[in-house]
Amino acid sequence: MTGLEIAQAVPPLATRATAIGGSPVREILAVTARPEVINFAGGLPAPELFDAEGIAAAFRDVFAHEPERALQYSTTEGEPVLRAALAERTTARGLPTDADDVLVTTGSQQALSLLATVLVEPGDTVLVESPCYLAALQAFAFAGARVVAVPVDGDGIDPDALEELVTRERPKLLYTVPTFQNPTGRTMAGERRAAVASVAARCGVWIVEDDPYGELRFEGGRVPWIASYDGAQDRTVLLGSFSKVMAPGLRLGWLRAPAALLRACAVAKQAADLHTPTVNQLAAARYLADRDLDAHVARVAGVYRERRDAMLAGIADALPAGSTWTRPEGGMFLWARLPESYDTTALLRGVVEQGVAYVPGAPFYAGEPDLATLRLCFVTQTPDEIGEGLRRLAKGLR
Repeated sequence: MTGLEIAQAVPPLATRATAIGGSPVREILAVTARPEVINFAGGLPAPELFDAEGIAAAFRDVFAHEPERALQYSTTEGEPVLRAALAERTTARGLPTDADDVLVTTGSQQALSLLATVLVEPGDTVLVESPCYLAALQAFAFAGARVVAVPVDGDGIDPDALEELVTRERPKLLYTVPTFQNPTGRTMAGERRAAVASVAARCGVWIVEDDPYGELRFEGGRVPWIASYDGAQDRTVLLGSFSKVMAPGLRLGWLRAPAALLRACAVAKQAADLHTPTVNQLAAARYLADRDLDAHVARVAGVYRERRDAMLAGIADALPAGSTWTRPEGGMFLWARLPESYDTTALLRGVVEQGVAYVPGAPFYAGEPDLATLRLCFVTQTPDEIGEGLRRLAKGLR
C-alpha cells in the first residue's frame, strides 16, 4: 500500500447481528462467577448429580467396540440407534413415535433455531407466553419475527385470548414450555392443553412444544404433551433434551415433527453443522441401553425437591411484604413478584454486593415487562446454601 492509498472500511455486520442483544442471563453469570457468590441466576443442573461414571463407561464402550464409526461423519437426521431409543421413550410416555419422526439436534436450542429458520419469514408473527424462555425470544428475533405475547394465568395460556390473537395476528407458530416453564415454573393444565390444540386446529397455526424439564417432576401427576391431543398431532413440534436429565455438556437434543417439517429442518441443519457429534450420540444410545435413565432422573428429582422445599421455606422472609411467588411441582425455577414499587433490575447490583444473584424478570417479556419480577433457580445449591442465599437476598433487597 502506497502512502496515497486509504484503506476502506469493511462492510458492516448484518442488521440482525447488531439489533439483537446478548443473553442477560449469560451476562449476569459472567459478573457473578466469583465462588463466594450464591448464584440463583443460572439455569444450571447440579453437577455433583451427573452420572459421570455411567456416561464415561458409555464412551469407553463406544470406543472399545466401534471407534471408526464414532469418529466418522454421521447422517444429518441422527444416529439410527439413538433415534430409535428416543422414539421408544416417547412412545412409552403416551405419544406413538417412530425413529423417522425424530431429528437429533445439537441441544434443543438448535432445534429452536432450525424451526425459526424454516418456519419464519422476516416480519412473520410468532406468539409466545408472557413471560417466555429468553433464548427462544432471541431465536425468533434473529429470524426477524414479530413476537407477540399471549396472556397467561396460573394454569397457563388463556385459550380465549390465544384464539383472539391467532385470528387477529395470523401467526406462523405458538411457542410454549407447558411443563415447569422457564422462567415461571408453572405447568399448563390438561384442559388448557386440549383447548390450545383445538385453537391450533381450527385457526391453522403451528405449535412448538418445548419440554426440557418435564421429567423432573417432584409431585402431582404427569400431564400429557399437547402433541398427543386431538387436533394437534399434525401441527405440533415436540422438543426434548438430555441437558437437564443426563448432562448439558453432551449438547444432545431432538425434535419430533411431521414429516415435511422434519425434512425441512434436516436441510437447515445440513447448512448449520452437517450433524450432531457422532460419538456423543452413540454414547447416549449406549447409556440408554445399559443404564436406567429413569431411575437416575428419579434420584435427581428427589434432591431437587429438597432444594425447592428449602427455597420455599425461606422465601417469605427473603422477599418484601406483599410479594408473591410460584410453587413449582418440578423443574428448576421459582418466579417471584415483588410489590409494584420495586425494580429488580435496578436492585440487582446491590443484591450482588451481598453475595447472591437472581435474574431480573424484565428480559423474559416480549411485550411490556413487569419490572417487579425475578427468577430464582433452586437446583444448583444445597439446602444450606439456599438458606444462606435467601438471607443475603433479604439484606440486598432491604
